Amino acid sequence: MFANRFLLVAALCVAPSFSASWAAAPLVHKADAVKVEGAWIRATVKGQSATGGFMRLTASKDLTLLGISSPAAADSQLHDMVMDGDVMRMREAAPIVLHAGQTVQLQPGPGHQHVMLMGLTRQLSAGDQVKLVLQLRSTDGKKFKQEVSVPVKTESGMHH
Repeated sequence: MFANRFLLVAALCVAPSFSASWAAAPLVHKADAVKVEGAWIRATVKGQSATGGFMRLTASKDLTLLGISSPAAADSQLHDMVMDGDVMRMREAAPIVLHAGQTVQLQPGPGHQHVMLMGLTRQLSAGDQVKLVLQLRSTDGKKFKQEVSVPVKTESGMHH
């Protein structure tokens, strides 16, 4: 199990039409609203333009995870993986409600949600750190964001 704990709070819609409104959202430095554990991003090979990110999120109060961004990618989204007959398909997920004290897992595989980084700006190698900005909204409608540094790992190097 990945021993380091990451705390995160965020708010930044990845749709281009919303990015300006998120730019003004405050960056939260004391990230006690959401605890992030076991975070990792899958390493890529040369020329690969997308990869997934995975983590466990536990909010201290009810929040909504609206989206995500990263300077390592041109576009970042929350994704669902669903089976369509014999074909696994990915699609952008709706915002994720985080209930206080309940852990939400973003994990690989069908039927699960994960972070998708697309249009990567560089190859991501095991041992690298990638900055993610997760975007949240509180129940009173206030948006906020926080940066979190996530390690890049190979799936074979993960303990499930």
